[in-house]
Parts: sequence; C-alpha cells; structure tokens
Amino acid sequence: MAITAAMVKELRETTGVGMLDCKKALAETDGDMEKAIEYLREKGLAASAKKAGRIAAEGMVYTSITDDNKVGVVVEVNSETDFVAKNEVFREYVDQVAKQAIASDAADIDAFLAEKWSADPSVTVAEALSQKIAVIGENLKIRRFEKFVKTTSGKIVSYIHGGGRIGVLVELSCDKEADELEELGKNLAMQIAALSPKFIAEEDVPQEFIDHEMDILVKQAQEDPKNANKPANILEKMVTGRLKKELKEFCLVEQAYVKDGDMTVKQYIDSVAKTVGAPIKLARFVRFETGEGLAKKEENFAEEVAKAMN
Repeated sequence: MAITAAMVKELRETTGVGMLDCKKALAETDGDMEKAIEYLREKGLAASAKKAGRIAAEGMVYTSITDDNKVGVVVEVNSETDFVAKNEVFREYVDQVAKQAIASDAADIDAFLAEKWSADPSVTVAEALSQKIAVIGENLKIRRFEKFVKTTSGKIVSYIHGGGRIGVLVELSCDKEADELEELGKNLAMQIAALSPKFIAEEDVPQEFIDHEMDILVKQAQEDPKNANKPANILEKMVTGRLKKELKEFCLVEQAYVKDGDMTVKQYIDSVAKTVGAPIKLARFVRFETGEGLAKKEENFAEEVAKAMN
C-alpha cells in the first residue's frame, strides 16, 4: 500500500512521534493506522511522545577515551532534572552513548540518532533513547558530541568538572610519548574549563569574529558620553587596545596560566616541552557545558573550576 503524506501527518498528530518514525511505522504495517500506533508503542516511541515537549536542560557531559588513546569523545545528554542526572541508570546510559559515539562515523547528531544502537542492534539510537525516556520518566536528549581521532603521536586528555557539569577534551601533538603530556593535558583542560577560551591562538581567530567584536567596541565607545569630544584617531587607538585585550582572553595560549599567574599558557606549554625535550603543540580542544544556551538556572561553573585549581 502506498504511504501518503496525509497518512503520515495523521499518525504524527495522533502519537506526537516524528515524521520519519511515523513513515517507517506505516511502511512496516502496510499502512494500517492502528497497527502503526501499536508498532510505535512497542518501540517505546509513542510512550515518550508526551514527554518530548518538556525542556531538558539538565543532564551531564561525559568523556571517553579508548585504551590505546587513539580516539576520544565528549558527549552531552540532557535530562529535565538534576535528580535524574545523578541517577545511576541515566549515567550508565550516557556511558553507552559515549561508547556509541567512539565507534560511530556519523558527521552530525541526526546521522548519529539514525544509527543502529550498539547495545541492541534491533533498534536505532533514537529508538533506544525513546525507550530510556519511557523507563526513566523524563524527557531526555542526546544533544551533541565531538570526536577526536588522533593521527599523530601525542596525547588525548579529558577533564570532567562537577560530576559532569563541564567536560573538556584536549589533543596534544608531540614526537615523544612522554608521561608529562598527561599532566600538561589535564592542566590545560582545567584552564579551558575555568576560563572558557574560544580559540587556541590569535592566528586562529576568524576575521569575521574580529570584525564583529570591533563593531561592538566601536559602538560602545561612540555611545559613551566621556568620549564625545575625543578625536577619531584617539577613539580608534582605544578600540584597538580593547580588542587586543579581549583577544588575549579569548585565546587560550595568551591567557595567564591559572596555576601560575606569572606565566602565560604558552610559556607553561613551552616549559613542559623543554623538560620533555621535544616541541609540544596544542592541536585542538573542545569544551561542553551542560545546558549551555538552554533555559536553565544560572550557575558560575567556571568560577567553581578556578577555585578547585587553587
């Protein structure tokens, strides 16, 4: 039987389940609406549909690195409440999501959700998520993940703060597989967690970002009454100075090293490289904060990390 858009729409309105899953259910049941609803219930999708509209802004960030240190991932899985985020069933599920991400070739979250669930290949990652929602009783969301696959010698290091509030993944490149790389990576990850840099170095900052920041600073300077009578060249110097100061805050290697304010992060990396006897490069990093950008209670996690480091 041909599955029409109207049939898919009707099933979606009845169950609240996504269009693709509705289309699949109708195809599997030869267009029988009642059987399609039953199919979705059996998959755990219809049971979770009522919860899908709830805001999931809590949860946890989690990292995992393979034993051979060649692959590392950071994932964020959200829940509605902090109570569930601390639940062992939820945490075991997040660990499974991380393992799935390590083995995955998915380029984005949609492709990831469409994959077969490694713990039960009879369902997709999305279907397994819906089943877990039915078990836990809250809306859950696999929000994002990022994977590092190491192609050179060096070290992948991770850091988790606050039981999963902030997660950082760092990749260092070095010709020597020195033990010192582990401590260096951990300290850099803590710095990233605390101060949330956007870029590694100034040369990594896109021109469009610089132009955007410059535009904001210019408007701020023009609207400040104290600058009303200042010549244009003086205002330009002021704005340029402020921009350079901002870039030092945005760029990791230019920041003051939290554990020793007398040196920059770059100087700290260079000091470890001298001990190791080989150049060390911070190849890349990623920082996830639980619920970042979502509606949730304001908490200063960066300040917590800074206190922990000192």
